[in-house]
Amino acid sequence: MIEMKVAGIALDAITRSPIVLLKDASDRRALPIYIGQEQARAIMSALENQKPPRPLTHDLLVNILEAWNMTLERVIIHSLQKDTFYAVLILKQGEIKKEIDARPSDAIAVALRTNTPIWVMEEVIADASIPVDRDADEAEQQAFREFISNLRPEDLIKRFGNGES
Repeated sequence: MIEMKVAGIALDAITRSPIVLLKDASDRRALPIYIGQEQARAIMSALENQKPPRPLTHDLLVNILEAWNMTLERVIIHSLQKDTFYAVLILKQGEIKKEIDARPSDAIAVALRTNTPIWVMEEVIADASIPVDRDADEAEQQAFREFISNLRPEDLIKRFGNGES
């Protein structure tokens, strides 16, 4: 799993649908997730630390967690099936942990309100992420190609032995 942060909300240029954009710590990969208008507002209000006069749905959930001494340990976006992302909330109360199914947008909105880490499975990132820093990706690939092309079997033998016991 890879921890990701919310980079912000964007609008799809064609459909005008909101997208929450998650980025990894190195800012090399971005994961765009299409969300609804209400979830976009909930995420934006959390990003901007806006406190509504009365609790909205995600605020209510946070209040319930606090009232029952529960903590949101982490959010995990674990799969992508037919263009739909799936997530779980990992809740903890004392020694008891529970996994609760959630839409990623709702999970992200709650995670932002509780300063909880958001994790994404590597397979999801491989399937749905977009490169942010193409130059760095290309430089890394070129360096690896050069390393492989200059690698000699005797270098490996020196490094790891000949495998005989």
